[in-house]
Parts: sequence; C-alpha cells; structure tokens
Amino acid sequence: MRQNRPTKSRQRKSIEQLLKSDILDKVTFRDADILGLFISTQGKILPRRKTGVSARHQRRIAREIKRGREVGLIKQRGQ
Repeated sequence: MRQNRPTKSRQRKSIEQLLKSDILDKVTFRDADILGLFISTQGKILPRRKTGVSARHQRRIAREIKRGREVGLIKQRGQ
C-alpha cells in the first residue's frame, strides 16, 4: 500500500516565508548576508522557482544584488 508522503513543494519552505515579506521590502545592497541567501555557490542569482519569492521581491532582490556587486560588497560571478 502506498503511503502519503509529502511532496517536494510541501517539504521546502520558501525563503520568503522564512524572512517575512516586510524584511524583503526593506532589503538594500548593504544587506549582503540576506542577499547571500539568494545567490548560488557559483555566484548566480537563484530563480524564483527555487527561492519561492514573489515576482516583485525577485526583481527587487536581483536589482540589489547587482548594486552590491557594483559596490564590491557581494562577490562577482566567476571570482
């Protein structure tokens, strides 16, 4: 008999749920430790389907990561 196992979507909590969306509204490029949650080990920006954030927050996070890279607070890809 087949057991009811939780699916991957049930097992994984999104980063947005963990951080609360009000924190994501106020995140800036200076918050390198928070933005680091949205960057892979290779330095790439993680997609929405992996992080689970809304489209609005994903655009904001991507913009702030790019600003942080420009200033030098976040490592560049490939370095």
